[in-house]
Amino acid sequence: MKTVLKGLVGLVAVVLLIGTGLLITPPARLVDKAALRAQANKYAATITRDTLGVPHVHGSRDADAAFGLAYAHAQDDWKTIETMILASRGTLAHYQGMDGARTDYLVNLFRIRDLVAQKYDTDLSAQTRALLEGYVAGLNLYALDHPKAVRAGVLPIMPQDVIAGFVFRAPFFYGLEGDLAELFKSTRARHISLANAKTAFLTTDAANPEFGSNAFAVAPARSADQTTRLVINSHQPYSGPVAWYEIQVSSDEGWNAAGGIFPGTPVILHGFTKNLGWAHTVNKPDLADIYVLKINPNNKNQYWFDGGWRDFERTKAPLRIKLWGPFSVRISKEVLWSVHGPVLRRPHGVYALRFSGLFEIRAVQQWYQMNKAQNFAQWQTAMAMNAIPSLNVVYGDKEGHIGYFYNARMPRRGPGYDWRAYLPGDTSAALWRGFVPVSALPKVVDPASGFVINSNNTPFRSSAPDDNPDPADFSPRFGIEHYMTNRGLRALELMQANTSIDEAGLEVIKFDLAYSEQSQTARLLREIAALDSTDDALLATAQKLLGGWDLRTDEANMAAALGVLVSVKCIGLDTHAGDPWLMDPKEAVLASAKDLMTHYGRLDVPWGTINRLRRGDVNVPIAGGPDILRAVYSAGHDLEEDGTLTAVAGDTYIAIVAWDAKGNMSARTRHQFGSATLDKTSVHFADQAALFAQQNLRLFPFSNEALSHETESVSHIGGAQ
Repeated sequence: MKTVLKGLVGLVAVVLLIGTGLLITPPARLVDKAALRAQANKYAATITRDTLGVPHVHGSRDADAAFGLAYAHAQDDWKTIETMILASRGTLAHYQGMDGARTDYLVNLFRIRDLVAQKYDTDLSAQTRALLEGYVAGLNLYALDHPKAVRAGVLPIMPQDVIAGFVFRAPFFYGLEGDLAELFKSTRARHISLANAKTAFLTTDAANPEFGSNAFAVAPARSADQTTRLVINSHQPYSGPVAWYEIQVSSDEGWNAAGGIFPGTPVILHGFTKNLGWAHTVNKPDLADIYVLKINPNNKNQYWFDGGWRDFERTKAPLRIKLWGPFSVRISKEVLWSVHGPVLRRPHGVYALRFSGLFEIRAVQQWYQMNKAQNFAQWQTAMAMNAIPSLNVVYGDKEGHIGYFYNARMPRRGPGYDWRAYLPGDTSAALWRGFVPVSALPKVVDPASGFVINSNNTPFRSSAPDDNPDPADFSPRFGIEHYMTNRGLRALELMQANTSIDEAGLEVIKFDLAYSEQSQTARLLREIAALDSTDDALLATAQKLLGGWDLRTDEANMAAALGVLVSVKCIGLDTHAGDPWLMDPKEAVLASAKDLMTHYGRLDVPWGTINRLRRGDVNVPIAGGPDILRAVYSAGHDLEEDGTLTAVAGDTYIAIVAWDAKGNMSARTRHQFGSATLDKTSVHFADQAALFAQQNLRLFPFSNEALSHETESVSHIGGAQ
């Protein structure tokens, strides 16, 4: 957000500070702590932590279980959860200064708080509201029990804060930040589409800027032991607001699920139950449009629409920005709204945005119903809500069903416009016409081949060729991806080569360490091999080393260091098409070679010497690399001062879930660090890191019996005192 929205720094320009003057930050509102504790005591939960510190939470009601989930997660990651709550309120700048102001302005610009207030009682079921009330009671109780950890003004946390967080975060998963960044460029980034444009929205081959994810499912027919298997393998940052936290939550009302959650989420986002499981990967359909508005030359607060001038809806975003110590400044920033949605004034025009998720608050309810589903039919009913704006889903269950679903809240767009361009904002002909049901989007259910995959690649290559969706069946106005990641290529190659996949075979696929011969990396190497190195000894040496690289990223691989360093300079972190490369290949080879020579005096340095996983006192080699199925991403494109790369994202929470021929479920999981997200003094701060680097998974204690043999601690929270 900081990088994407640098243009918003103007909203707190020095001239405004001078004009407003410095102020003593007003005291936080008074909180009735006794009332908050009394509310919390209406709930009760048991938190059992296993030998890895992973919480297994149980409550009589779903709301009690959510209460315990909140408290357990807060014990390990309160600061991040608290920050997410402040961001969802649009009050982050009050605590973080200028950096927070960018987020606060967007929360106001998108009218998120107003939207949630308007729809909370009408759009969410009573069960969902009860769940949310239990969840925030758990957060409030933790804050009351640990007052020194809580910033002034945070309490009380309300259910609406949680929903606002879902609404705000969702569009950034499918790339809304790219559209915002365009508007803050110095000149207009795209042309305006005319009606009946010849290029009526061509499908996009643009690269996926996300780090990516993997998800696979194998049906009994392709299994060596008549077992259904699901691989859950989202790739996220190792820490921060979208880092996975592992947990199990259960109730006497039938909720029993384990998997990954983000800070501020009261339900399992992807994971498994004894009957079924699902995994998410990021997809990038076109779910946002930008409209160019014609402004009245005599009244800047009017725009032309359908033959007449209309007034903008005008409000102010009240931003309080921390300066230093007790001082802050309060400013107001203009917020405009048109029939299209939020509006931004820029030097090169006035623009309105419309994007999926803008008017939708039910995503948490859909995930809740997915958590509670007992079979494929119930799970599909939850999916049909179409309240989660994007994200691919891969599914598996004990009945042997598997599936891949290209989930999106896809707008219905009329013909005649190039929907990749900016759109004319003066006509209702360019407005959306509702949404397409998710059932009408690409999917593969129970394919004859017995497998489905997605690694952020096109949905049209999600299984064997005869089972794939046909691109011709879907409107080009959907903007569905057609590109392939290396991970997608390798997953298909390995799946199709193995007609009888057992647990070990699936694990080999998940932890594959190679670039495909069809990948952009392989293409790049072919171009490097053709370079003229007659007069450059360093280039010739590098060329020879890369010419013998087997495209693998094992720890002992002697060419991977140079190969990966060059690749990320030319290709980036994922799927850049290479036309042109991000950096001239010859320059990239020489820069990377010089980097290695400076630190090691040689080019053939073992990859594990350079590629490191660091956490607390743990500093170990790790195999894998960018866009490898064993995904490992570092923070930059060059070696750090000590000549290494530190892994910061990629493979994080991993689960391989299996349902045998009798329907019995087992799961093997691993977290990249451990359950103690922020507590450096905890034994669980880094106790999983070395095992994660070794690709070692543990049998997850899902049942009460299994947990009884792996219990580290038991605590009870809430209840009448």
